[in-house]
Amino acid sequence: MNVPLFKQMMKLNLKGISNYAFGSAFYILLMFWLYPGIAQNSAALNELVAAMPAGVVNAFNIQGGFGSMEAFISGEYYGLILPLLLSIFSLMLSTQLMAKLVDQGSMAYLLSTPTTRARVTFTQAVVLVTGLLLILLVTTAAGFLGRALFIGDRYAFDASRFVLLNAVAFMLFFAVAGISFLVSSLSNDEKRALGISGAVTFGMFSLDLLGKISDKIEWLRCVSAFALFRPSELAGGGGDPAVASAVLLLIGLAGFAAGIAAFRRRDLPL
Repeated sequence: MNVPLFKQMMKLNLKGISNYAFGSAFYILLMFWLYPGIAQNSAALNELVAAMPAGVVNAFNIQGGFGSMEAFISGEYYGLILPLLLSIFSLMLSTQLMAKLVDQGSMAYLLSTPTTRARVTFTQAVVLVTGLLLILLVTTAAGFLGRALFIGDRYAFDASRFVLLNAVAFMLFFAVAGISFLVSSLSNDEKRALGISGAVTFGMFSLDLLGKISDKIEWLRCVSAFALFRPSELAGGGGDPAVASAVLLLIGLAGFAAGIAAFRRRDLPL
């Protein structure tokens, strides 16, 4: 890894990373602030959920109802808001770190220094993963702060399940970031890279959503990395987080490795 490049890229992108981190922290604190009011009416809300079509319940990850804090946020936050937030972050930063530099000609200056393409690309990948890790760490810390401020010992909260939710969420977006990084490493045009990465990422998200609505098209989830992240099951103590995390890790590593290898061998318009 090129340490000076890593420091410079972190400095350039720290404001954007911080915006996403504090945005995520704000939303999860809002969830914790809202929960006491939700908990008082949890019986009525659970009856409402039970009356909903199964496809709707599955699509919005509210199978666990509202009996505990982690069950509530698994559907309201980890089922929709966080995936959208981190999908956008992964797409934007991966494009800025690779395709944008090639498109603007800045990559030529990086490669003119005494370093290799592989080191430059690996360093950019580390910047992307570090950004994701910082966002999830801030989100986790904000969750525990929210528990201390708004929940206390009045309502059930399983800290280990909450940490597990964030850990598997990180692995999901490690995989999404790896795919986006590969696309960006192959592209000379920033807008094209962003468009292709967006189509792949939100295509997978849409396939997972559609597959949850009806059993007849559940097979669509087989081609989506998002299907491996099942927040409601994790919040309820179910699922298989070890297998899901291992598969997502392999997808992410394959994406980053392929991106580094492809960038080493391709012709660049420098």
